[in-house]
Amino acid sequence: MDVAFPQAELSGSWVRGLIPIRPRSLLTRPADLLMARRLASRLRTDTVSFRDLHRLQRTVSDLLVFQLDGPAEQPPLVVKHPRSSRATTSLAVGCEAVRQLTRDDRLDDWRRLLPRVEVCRLDERLPLVAEGLLPGVEGDTLLRRSPRQARRVAVSALRTVGDLHRATGRPERVTDRVEDWVDPQLATLSEEIHWCRKGRGAAAVEALRERLVRGLDGRTMTVAWTHGDFHPGNVLLSEERGTLTGVIDWASARPDGPCVIDSYIFVLTLRQQRGGRQLGRIVADVVRRGSLLPEDRRLLTEADVPQPDEDEAVLPLLTWLWHVAGNVAKSARYGRSHRWVAGNVVPVLKEVAGR
Repeated sequence: MDVAFPQAELSGSWVRGLIPIRPRSLLTRPADLLMARRLASRLRTDTVSFRDLHRLQRTVSDLLVFQLDGPAEQPPLVVKHPRSSRATTSLAVGCEAVRQLTRDDRLDDWRRLLPRVEVCRLDERLPLVAEGLLPGVEGDTLLRRSPRQARRVAVSALRTVGDLHRATGRPERVTDRVEDWVDPQLATLSEEIHWCRKGRGAAAVEALRERLVRGLDGRTMTVAWTHGDFHPGNVLLSEERGTLTGVIDWASARPDGPCVIDSYIFVLTLRQQRGGRQLGRIVADVVRRGSLLPEDRRLLTEADVPQPDEDEAVLPLLTWLWHVAGNVAKSARYGRSHRWVAGNVVPVLKEVAGR
């Protein structure tokens, strides 16, 4: 028997789902400035001025982030303060991933692209992480300024992340890994998104599981360090040359992941940014057609990815699953947002289930 939620709880949940997913910076800025100065004071012995605080923002994943400048002898820092337990967990995962990668001698010069973790204090009353500021401009910002650079940026990003995969990876028959690559992510969707828990949503989740298991079982794929959220906003580039100068936000990284998803998510989110459509609708179109667009398939030839199998939608679906599951795990904002779920989750699952 289904247990009904109290009407007040349902009503409150429905109303929360109408709140914009991105925080209103104008409303929170005064309090955020005060908090940023308190955090900065824990990193510097001299007096911190508001003039030392730059690029202050609250992120969708429950972080307060800002750049801390200082005297010439003190290099600038990127400071991150978690505003929820999920954000704290994400920062801890990211710090540990960067530490492991920094110590990995297989990476050689690739390590210059990693943020330098100067401080990781996540058990204190005011938890924070401070990283050295990497050079370059974020990829999504660069592409908004100069859309014509899209292919050059994509080729640079795909080749660079391919170097990471080749240095740390090995080909492997992934039958024994399929459940680990699929089931936890599907469980996260069901836990965090009400539509996925029962009825048509639950049936669609199960249909997705069956399709992914069938499509991945017996395949040989590269298992390697996987960034897990390798989209244009998480790469830094030289504005003049378009070459990568940094890779940030390692909160979804793991050393034994299906690294092909890094290349696919970059191509799919590049399509999203250039076309202004939500990712779920783009992936639903891939499922409907049975393949990527020819332009996107050509772009993937720059990456070290396997040739499409009989079901060409399997790898885009796996990529989408890791992306949306990673988002809802980082912040409850995603799963409770009606608009985000309707644009990024429901179209894909309905298409997989055959509507």
